[in-house]
Amino acid sequence: MGQVSLRGIRKSYGKVDVIKGVDLEVGDGEFIVFVGPSGCGKSTTLRMIAGLETITEGELRIDGVRANELRPADRGAAMVFQSYALYPHMTVAENMGFALKMAGVARAQRDEQVGRAAEVLRITELLGRYPKELSGGQRQRVAIGRAIVRKPKVFLFDEPLSNLDAALRVNMRIELSRLHKELGATMIYVTHDQVEAMTMGDRIAVFNKGIVEQLGAPLELYNRPANEFVAGFIGAPRINLVDRPGGATRAPHQALWESLAADAPAGIRRVGLRPEHLHVVAAGQGVPASVELAEHLGDASILHLRVDGVADLLSAKVGAGHERIEAGQAVGLLPDKTWALRFGADARLAA
Repeated sequence: MGQVSLRGIRKSYGKVDVIKGVDLEVGDGEFIVFVGPSGCGKSTTLRMIAGLETITEGELRIDGVRANELRPADRGAAMVFQSYALYPHMTVAENMGFALKMAGVARAQRDEQVGRAAEVLRITELLGRYPKELSGGQRQRVAIGRAIVRKPKVFLFDEPLSNLDAALRVNMRIELSRLHKELGATMIYVTHDQVEAMTMGDRIAVFNKGIVEQLGAPLELYNRPANEFVAGFIGAPRINLVDRPGGATRAPHQALWESLAADAPAGIRRVGLRPEHLHVVAAGQGVPASVELAEHLGDASILHLRVDGVADLLSAKVGAGHERIEAGQAVGLLPDKTWALRFGADARLAA
């Protein structure tokens, strides 16, 4: 069993409150992702679960047992760090089995557990090599294998893919998802990369300034964000946010607002629309706009657009066939108001 419960968790360094009251329930076998910008508290929360940081206030329970005062080794959790932290003078097998050796596990049993973990991670042929003979992805597999052999109740991952190149990160995301299904283990994964969060987590906890802004399934956060922060953090390219126009606003801004929220009550301050729901048409149709930058990616294009009266550039994600659109070109915009998200003066999503 690997249930984790955080109740009113706070962390302070002197008079500075870093974690300001986190309440989370992680189910047995769940893959939950902590995501947020740098300094939001996600790694600190993970380290408190691991026992590497003390808890200032609140209660941590692992499988129903209070863990605040337990040593890290007694919590049933194994952590995989961003840095591989492998011993250079030890082979892969020795690195993976070192914690078992220190715990007094017999050689035959160590070899069996290391061999089983190596099979799961598909690195059996690497057991006799040294870290310097491995690629970055292979070293990360070894670090994960070192955690697996301990048979923990909970796996804790602290940005484990940050040191890998883009292609290898994709492969390792697939491998970690496969590993989760194969082991059926509870996994808590910290990342600042919202693509990793969206593709890997059963649920995502979005952290911001020491609190959890929203907890939910990936598509729930994408389609129904609790507030403007979550809406802006989840999704790439970022969501378009359009302010309610004032009396002196120029016509294109007014036209854009009316196409999105003509019937919005006075309490609605801002409207959000994902780039894939902002359709680009020929000039003279829809809301007039000009292209500031066109990023052609092959299967799709990202167009960054200027609308008079709107402070920030808008982004539109369009499919193949728009490759001829270039910077400086005049176009029209047809927003799909069906997908518009309305935010009130408190920046929270309106019903």
